[in-house]
Order: sequence, then C-alpha cells, then structure tokens
Amino acid sequence: MKRIEIHNGGGLENLKVVEREKPTPAAGQVLVQWHATSLNYHDYLVGMGAIPVEEGRVPMSDGAGEIVALGDGVEDWKVGDRVMSLFFPDWQNGDPSFASIKNVSGESINGYLTEYSCLSENAITHIPKDYSFADAACLPCAAVTAWNGLIHSDGFKNGDSVLIEGTGGMSIFGLQIALAKSCKVYATSSSPVKISRLKEMGVQAVVNYKEDERWGKSIFKLSDGGVQHILDVGGGSTMQQSIEAATIGGNICSIGILGDGRKGMITFPKLFFKFIKMRGIAVGSRAMQNDLVSFLETSDIKPIIDKSFGFDQLADAFRYQESGQHFGKIVLEW
Repeated sequence: MKRIEIHNGGGLENLKVVEREKPTPAAGQVLVQWHATSLNYHDYLVGMGAIPVEEGRVPMSDGAGEIVALGDGVEDWKVGDRVMSLFFPDWQNGDPSFASIKNVSGESINGYLTEYSCLSENAITHIPKDYSFADAACLPCAAVTAWNGLIHSDGFKNGDSVLIEGTGGMSIFGLQIALAKSCKVYATSSSPVKISRLKEMGVQAVVNYKEDERWGKSIFKLSDGGVQHILDVGGGSTMQQSIEAATIGGNICSIGILGDGRKGMITFPKLFFKFIKMRGIAVGSRAMQNDLVSFLETSDIKPIIDKSFGFDQLADAFRYQESGQHFGKIVLEW
C-alpha cells in the first residue's frame, strides 16, 4: 500500500510517498481503507516541522473511508461501514484527561494520509448519511471543534449571538451550526470577496479587521451591546479584540493561534468587569463527534470545500493553505 511519511524533521521537501505492507487487524481492531483527508492548521504545523514528530510519521488528523476487514471480537462494525477518524482516539466521552488526549492523530500516532490502516474499533465513528468521503473528512477536527466551542459553551441556546473570526474550516462550520440554531452571527475577514460570501450565507455584519484595527469595539456596537459566544481562533493576535466584542457575561472559547498569536496581552479590567467566561478547548470527544453526526443528519449542512487535491499533492495543498485564499476546507481525495 501507499502512504505519505514525514522525514528529516518535516518541510514540504520531506513529505515522502512510500510503499508499505498492508496491515492486518488484531483483535478489537478494524482495517480501514481511507479515501479522503482534509487540511487543518495543526496538520500544517506538523508537516512543516513546527510540531516535532517521530521519523516516518504519517500525517493528517482527519480521515474518511470504509471498513474492509474486522479483527476478532469486533461486533459493533461490519465490512462496508463508512467511517471517519477521531482527533483524540482515546477520548471517548466526558471531560478530557491527560491519558485520553495523549494520543493525537497525525502527531503522536500515525494519521490518515495512507491507503489502509488498522485502529481500535473505538477510534472511529459513522459518517453522516449522504456525505461523501471528502465531506466526512472535513468533520473530525474542524467541525467537532466548532460543535464543542458552541454547543458546549456555557448557557448556549438557540437564537444567541455568535462571533466567528476568519473563514477557515472551523469558522465556517461554526457559522453553519450557529445559523442552524437560529443565532445572529457576526464575523471578521480581510477579503472583500469573502466578506460578500459571508453576508450571502446569512451573517448579520462583517468587519474587515485589516481596515479596522479595533474591530472588537465595532462588533460590540453592531451587535447592540456585545456578542454572547465568541470562537477565538487567533490567540494572542485576536483575544484583546474578542474581549472588546463580548457582552456582559459573554463566553469566549479559545480555539487556536494564528501568526504571532502564541503570546499576547489582554486588558484584565475589561475581562472581569464584563464577567466574561473564557474556555480553552482542543477538538472534542468521540461522544461529541457522534452527537455532531446526529445533528448533521437532521440538518441541511454540508461542508464548504474550497479545493480538492490528490493523494500525492500534499505539498501543493499546504502551499495553497499558506496562501490564505481558501474559504472553508481544503481536501485530498483518492
């Protein structure tokens, strides 16, 4: 079988297509033939060597495919079932623990840019009905993160106000979930074309963060007193403005870092005089992913796929991701 491995510390020139023996499932395992994956910022950091991994690590934290063989004792799956991976294969339900999030797909354990792999029968979920493999491959990281960040936000209810930042995969899923829950959605972007698309999707108002450095205050005014739930994607580069945009008693879910966002400064008086609740998350559990699948099967939400690449075009896909042109998800299909 064919798979891609990371060699010599990473970098586009070190993403190697190799031939390996097709594995056989052990007891309690399933053999999955993978057909699609999608790009996340985490995958980019791993691929470029910013997150160190073992020599020969298979990248990509998302995967969608079908079961082609069962190990002894597997009763809940059958050959032909269409499945997708988990970002944290050991986090089944409840609150996270150090043990349950130790293994990270495509980082501390092999990911899914491979034709076949064996994994625990508990390390997969069904994919939503009527979803293609490419559609499903967009869900395990970005969509589950958005689901956790919104649905598990303190006091979240239909009709609340939501702020999404940017137009990456997680942000667009957050927008789609919020609209499906009848929320008033506000957004930020620096691209006039993307701003138009956001408005076409139903966003109340969009602020161009490059033209308005104090976009948090602008969102606060446009939303008549601040937003209730904010998905912060930039860390230090956006948190100050997220606090400005929040209403009294609002929720800020810190999801990622962009650019120089690893560190940053915030104005603490605004934080506590607004009684803001802040929560950091990393994706979610298998139970959350199953709940998301159930929700998607009763809605008309489909992932917005910006561009598709082939199996051996990961470097080209990462270059496109670097450009920032994408709106929604970038996938690889084979």
